[in-house]
Amino acid sequence: MSVMYIQGGAPLEGAWRVQGAKNSVLPVLAGCLLAPQPVVIRNCPRLSDVDAAVDILQHLGASCRWEGEELVVDAGQASGTAIDEGRMRAMRSSIMFLGPLAARMGEATLTYPGGCELGPRPIDLHLEALRAMGCQVEEQDGTITCRGRPRGGVVTLKFPSVGATENAMLCGAGAAEDTTIVNAAREPEIVQLQQFLNALGGEVTGAGGSVITVRGGRPLHGGAISILGDRIVAATLLSGVAAAGGEVELQGVDWRHLSTVLQLFEQGGCRVRSAPGRIWFCRRGDIPMKSVGPVATAPYPGFPTDAQAPVMAAFATARGTTIFQETMFSRRFGHVPELREMGADISLHGQGAWVRGVKRLHGAQVSATDLRGGGALAVAALGAQGETQLRGVEHIDRGYERLEEMFNRLGAQIQRR
Repeated sequence: MSVMYIQGGAPLEGAWRVQGAKNSVLPVLAGCLLAPQPVVIRNCPRLSDVDAAVDILQHLGASCRWEGEELVVDAGQASGTAIDEGRMRAMRSSIMFLGPLAARMGEATLTYPGGCELGPRPIDLHLEALRAMGCQVEEQDGTITCRGRPRGGVVTLKFPSVGATENAMLCGAGAAEDTTIVNAAREPEIVQLQQFLNALGGEVTGAGGSVITVRGGRPLHGGAISILGDRIVAATLLSGVAAAGGEVELQGVDWRHLSTVLQLFEQGGCRVRSAPGRIWFCRRGDIPMKSVGPVATAPYPGFPTDAQAPVMAAFATARGTTIFQETMFSRRFGHVPELREMGADISLHGQGAWVRGVKRLHGAQVSATDLRGGGALAVAALGAQGETQLRGVEHIDRGYERLEEMFNRLGAQIQRR
């Protein structure tokens, strides 16, 4: 396994175009199964999770090829209905193939998905959604079997789950009748999935609100979509600037998707300006940030749980105490013991983390145990004194496209070997 060697203390300066969003492209890739003609995915990030999704598509009979930053998927000849355990466990979003398989093939056999261990993330909302749409879904010995094409119906989610909302949208686009999703997730990635399905000839309305309507019985075809900028990668980069100091312009990301993160950094003493598709961000290296909060994660438009870890790392050297309350996942503080190894003063109380700012962190040997925790450790290392050896880089590669190149282009000193 490779290791990142990060030399801290260098301010970050310059401009960077943010990669396409992992959480947007994965449901789009699953949705390619619905199209009988090729789909062109522009601004597609090269991530290990994308590789895993491509592997599943090819296993099911689709063809996939890269053309620069574009990925072309042709599922016209796809005929597979089963995804084996190895492929399912390669990423959490593999469950997203359940709805499109049911709609396209009339049956699907999957096992439980893998991904980061962040605590219980039950897929019952996905299964209940498909049952509400007329599919026969059974679970036995770790295997999920879905039979029968979806009719459509009313799907009322107990919680605005992003994944369950997306699965219901994908399944509904291939259903015979209309589907209404109540208490739907409102994330920007949901809006993008609506754009994608409509580009294929579907008729989906309401994304961005709590009720989404998917018209059934629509003939679908090929199409194209340009993946939006990754707001969590942007939040991680901003956290790196906040930790190390400097002045950076982010391009290719909608500042409105980051409003809660930007507000937090402004309260902490950073300077922020925004324009369509651009964010200008500055923290003077000689002026430490001040504590803010409390910060509680919440479904969009609240503070994103995926940004909690990198933002926490940035506030580890802020004056005062910042409290982070994690309401989405029960085990999302895996980065805290590693930050302590670097000198951070953080105490955990249930689902809360009390971050008492220290003057400076120091380099150490640390290991990432999940994707966003890995981003947090990189952020901490950028502002630390001395060298940090960061292991568990394979977790980082799931969602960050060449993280070391992104920071190095802005003046950081990171080597992977």
